[in-house]
Amino acid sequence: MSGTGVHAARQPVGFGGAQAWFGFALTVPALVGFVVLILGPFLSSVYFALHEYRIESSEPVFVGLRNLETLWRDATFWQAWRTTVVYVAATTALTAVLGTLYAIFLNEPFRGRTIIRAASLLPWVLPSTVTAFLWAWLFHGQYGVVNAFLMTLGAMQQPFFWLSTSNGALSAVILAKAWLSTPIVMLFVLAALQSLPVEQVEAARLDGAGDGAVLRHVVMPHISRTLGIVVVLQAMGNLQVFDVIYAMTAGGPVRATTVLSIEVYRRAFEQWNLGMAAAVGLVWFATIAGIAIVYLRMLLKDNP
Repeated sequence: MSGTGVHAARQPVGFGGAQAWFGFALTVPALVGFVVLILGPFLSSVYFALHEYRIESSEPVFVGLRNLETLWRDATFWQAWRTTVVYVAATTALTAVLGTLYAIFLNEPFRGRTIIRAASLLPWVLPSTVTAFLWAWLFHGQYGVVNAFLMTLGAMQQPFFWLSTSNGALSAVILAKAWLSTPIVMLFVLAALQSLPVEQVEAARLDGAGDGAVLRHVVMPHISRTLGIVVVLQAMGNLQVFDVIYAMTAGGPVRATTVLSIEVYRRAFEQWNLGMAAAVGLVWFATIAGIAIVYLRMLLKDNP
């Protein structure tokens, strides 16, 4: 029996261990970044959430779960939580609908499609604060474009101060964030549409299916998984929005646009109560984690 196969299968002593150590070394920068930028601040938040600690205090005082119990009885906190749910649900739904319709439109062949696709990413590329100031100007009560347009159409007789009313301000920040996020949803859905086999559409046409039937029974099933993942990611991102809302309304008027991110800022830097701010942050984290679990389950559904 020849030993050629045996000798070919041999590796230098310690080669596997060297590979393992090299692979581990490649992950060290990411691990250090995770510990310094994510795990460390998170553990600090947990620590402060269990302590009564104000900026003017000399040192934290351990109080256990008292901060969370205080939040449970705090009506202003629950108002911020409900506003967050409404904001996230409305913004995510609006972004998903607009992004999908826009992707379907840009998937059709017409002259200048490539230029429009590239220009459509401009809202996503712009800094969030620029977007916020742009939309604050559009909804300005005295010289805003929205009021001018509606008054030209005869839909209103006098200017409406959008950012000074609860419903108007919340609607304005929802529209601003939806406009900011629609391009990224369009990009993902358009990529999914590009992989749709033309044969499926042609077969549906031969069977007598119209545009609505093709959209419902061919297009939507094909992009449903991609759209579902994008929606979950958008919901997670919308839960973390601070800059757009703060630049437009600073959480007002009368806390109408105060979401959990604004609430954390106010507790920490306006009330100087780091313990309560950390407690709000934990609830905020738990809300995001719940959506993240849904996202991970969707990713691992076909890959157990």
